[in-house]
Formats: sequence, C-alpha cells, structure tokens
Amino acid sequence: MTRPTSRDVATAAGVSQATVSLVLGGKWRGRVSERTATLVRETATTLGYRPNLAARNLRLGTTRTALLVVPALTNEFFARVYTGAARVAAEHGFGVVLYPSPEGTGPARDPFASARAALDGIIASSMATDALDALGGDGLPLVMLDSDPTSGQAAAHVNLAITDGIRQAAEHLLGLGHHRFLHFAADVDSWTFHIRAQALAALLAAPHELRTARAALTVDAARAAAETALADPRHRPTAVVCDDDILAAGVCKAARRLGLRIPEDLSVTGFDDLALATAVEPELTTVRLPAERVGEQGMTALLAVLDGTPWTAPDIPVELTVRDSTGPAPTP
Repeated sequence: MTRPTSRDVATAAGVSQATVSLVLGGKWRGRVSERTATLVRETATTLGYRPNLAARNLRLGTTRTALLVVPALTNEFFARVYTGAARVAAEHGFGVVLYPSPEGTGPARDPFASARAALDGIIASSMATDALDALGGDGLPLVMLDSDPTSGQAAAHVNLAITDGIRQAAEHLLGLGHHRFLHFAADVDSWTFHIRAQALAALLAAPHELRTARAALTVDAARAAAETALADPRHRPTAVVCDDDILAAGVCKAARRLGLRIPEDLSVTGFDDLALATAVEPELTTVRLPAERVGEQGMTALLAVLDGTPWTAPDIPVELTVRDSTGPAPTP
C-alpha cells in the first residue's frame, strides 16, 4: 500500500499543499482559519498521513526538539512541568527531551555530542542551572523557569507568583493568631528559594519572631533537622512555614516524635501541593503551584522566541489551599 503524501491530504481536504504544511507544521495561526486547520488535521488522521520529519528537519535546518532541564523527575512537580511542556510541543510538531540531574540538583553529563546540532532550544529550571554549563549550548535560545527575571542569560522567563504565595501563607497564619514562626528552608542555592526567604522576612518582621532552619529536600533530612529545631520548648515556634511539601512532611514526622499535635500545638504549611500534601495526616495546608501551566508557558515562550516574536507574560498565579495542618495559635 502506498504511503499517503501531503499532496493526498491537500486534495482530500480541498486545500493547497502549502496550507497542509502550515497546519501540520504548527505555523497556521493567523494564516489559516481554525475550521480549515481542523479539517486538515482530521483529513491527515483519516488518511493515516504522517509527515516525514527527518526530511523536513534536514530541509529546514532544524530538529524541532527542545531540551527541558530539571533537577530530577523523582520530584512530582517537575514531572508535571514536563507534561505541560510536552503537550504544547506536540501541538506544534516538536519533541521534548528531558535532562534531569541524577543527584537531584547540579550538573549531569551532556547527553549530546553537540547541543547546538541536536536542539532548537532549551527550557531550564532555576534549580538546575549548573547543568547548562555541561551542555555547551551557548547561543541556543533559552527560556528560564522560576528564575531571576533580571538575569540577562535567558531570552524569556516564565515565573510563578512565588512571593504572593508566601504572602498568602503568612497572612493565613497571622490571621490565626500566630506570632512565633520557623521558616523551614530548602538547603538549595536557588533564586526561587532565596526570594521565599526574603518575602517571609519582610512579612514577619518585628514584633513577630522568625527563626530559620534548613534541610535537604528529602523527608528524612527534614525530619532530622526539624527535630533539632523544635526540641527546645522555650524557643519553639507555633507555626512552621516550609519551602516545599516534602519538607513539611518531614516537619510533621518530627512533631509527632516530639509529642506535638498538629495543628493544636504546631501549625505547618507547605509549598507545591504535591500528592504528598493529602497523603499525610492531617492533610497539609499548602500553596498550590500549577506545574503543568509552567511547562505549557515555558514551551510557548520558546516557540515565540524561535519565531522571533517578543514574549512576555505576567507571573502565573498561585493559591493557598487550606487544610487541617493549620489552626489557631495555642494559648500560652
């Protein structure tokens, strides 16, 4: 059986081959109507037509491949980011290659002999920027996720409204009467965690009391650090604001080992709204970060940069989800 061609699709749909190329190449918006684009896609599906990507890439001098640089896929947040990026990429005939660090943060080995030859652009988390040095992709279009918008390294930035999330968590706890706080911070040198600390310090300045403890992004490390931070009743906070749900889970384990009740003795908030947030007991009050939307906007921004179109967008909104791990401050 002869493999269908783009000419066959054009004939069956009653359009030109140029229109078929625009639609299936993801370049139709503003040039072809939505109705015609739908017709072309449906016709291609009915005929079983698949574009010869290798030939097209050779002709255009592009691989239609984006690299997504993340700390580790063991973190649910970044798996969701990939899902969002891959969805938008597929709509435009692109593929997304993942580049996770095996250590969770920091560099990994370059999977390509030449990043420039194998890729059209890079989308990178601020938590994995060290990996960019190993890629040798200088000059490739770069979109940074959750990173310093004043940095000149990237062609575009996609950010969450992180400081607003911290504000929502802090105001929630202040409204419950808390005045003694512990910031349980991620021991990761990353812009996204630096601005959380800055925002919280500004919101909980005197007369409130704010201390800081740090831990690696694992439940066991967080539990051990929290046991130390919460051990002395004379300096014990009534509320703990955590940089991440994983850290919050460790704090909850430490509290139980110390005989503290949540939220009667200690309120705990997280950040991310991972599946873990509803797996712990009591369920975790946390700031929900729409990870898939981050991936979608990251890929959309890269496509705009590749098309030579300026790309700007407001920070992606976040929302505090109140559950049972927070309650009124205990009375002295």
